[in-house]
Amino acid sequence: MDTRAQQIPLLEGEIDNYDGVTVTMVESMDAEVFTESLRASLSHWRDEGKKGIWIKLPLGLANLVEAAVSEGFRYHHAEPEYLMLVSWISETPDTIPANASHVVGAGALVINKNTKEVLVVQERSGFFKDKNVWKLPTGVINEGEDIWTGIAREVEEETGIIADFVEVLAFRQSHKAILKKKTDMFFLCVLSPRYYDITEQKSEILQAKWMPIQEYVDQPWNKKNEMFKFMANICQKKCEEEYLGFAIVPTTTSSGKESFIYCNADHANRLKATRDQASASL
Repeated sequence: MDTRAQQIPLLEGEIDNYDGVTVTMVESMDAEVFTESLRASLSHWRDEGKKGIWIKLPLGLANLVEAAVSEGFRYHHAEPEYLMLVSWISETPDTIPANASHVVGAGALVINKNTKEVLVVQERSGFFKDKNVWKLPTGVINEGEDIWTGIAREVEEETGIIADFVEVLAFRQSHKAILKKKTDMFFLCVLSPRYYDITEQKSEILQAKWMPIQEYVDQPWNKKNEMFKFMANICQKKCEEEYLGFAIVPTTTSSGKESFIYCNADHANRLKATRDQASASL
């Protein structure tokens, strides 16, 4: 490295476990100054054997995007408050992971055990608008939200009913379903309502009601669309027979973060009972 390059301030970055570097830009910087610092930093990181370089640019530093791209960076992903760019500077094969490729959605089979009815809605907008189809409450799970809490939130938002998660009955995967690019993962969940009085979310829900499970299954839409037919059949089996799904077992990751395992409901209960017994013996 020449003397002039040594005098150029390097960009500060956080080293990861894969010989990568993440630079989080915070302070304003002239594009030309940034380019010089970036070039010097890339040379330094190559000498150190670094591989993937990540640059996080907040909205206020959008003036640096062109400079980064001109030095070999590409877009990786964007969030409302920042853009992430990446570059692979090693001679080894590029192993930078792709941007998040899946969207997680869920549907709620909320069962009135007294009447064998299920909670259904008609939507004001979206794919089912004006199709006269009664469907289960559904929604997208938010970032950082667990499936079991997200679907309970959706039920309350759409119908005003507070319901407790019981189990996951089934899930399905559909590729290129979101923006003709992302994969949609959809989880069919069972919830138990605490009460039965409905208050529709007027902005999104046209109507909501309790419907006999057979009437829900027999809708023309469910009969002529195989995937919906299969899902409706699973719902009916749960309402009319003993049908176990995946219940949750609260646990923690190796780093201490809260997490949840979804497994056979009987086994989940045994796991929780075993842990409770171990805790009681301490």
